[in-house]
Amino acid sequence: MSTMRPATPDDARAVAELMESRRVQYQAFQPTFWRVAPDAVDRHVPFLREVLGSPDTIAIVADRDDGGLAGAVLARIVPSPPVYAPGGPTCVIDDYWLADTSAWQTLGVTLLSEVERVAKEVFAAAQAVVVCAQQDGPKRSMLQAETYSVASEWWTKPL
Repeated sequence: MSTMRPATPDDARAVAELMESRRVQYQAFQPTFWRVAPDAVDRHVPFLREVLGSPDTIAIVADRDDGGLAGAVLARIVPSPPVYAPGGPTCVIDDYWLADTSAWQTLGVTLLSEVERVAKEVFAAAQAVVVCAQQDGPKRSMLQAETYSVASEWWTKPL
């Protein structure tokens, strides 16, 4: 069982540690683009502290009963690119991960739904964009079930 709540800058370390498991998994998918820095958690913490204190951020964590994090989602509200007109700001969701990746259809949906609600009601966001690796089957399946569609792919090559 987990309890959702708004994240604060004090959650930065726990969120960075949770996201480390995502970094390791994604590095296996694409070892150049997603290569994990040796000190990734320590580098991520100051960035997260800043983001978690920003007024254009929606950040929600799910606490486990044992005090750890069951999941976290961080969304930034950004202007849409000037050459596109989706009808309002864009909600960009990059840091979004679960401790138990078999919970995407339950906890993952709950976290995403809350971010969407806040993005629409508070920020008048017109769309949400979620970062998901092509090989991340469970998360990808959840996004498809939640009526997200693929808008683009990034192709990489080491130089």
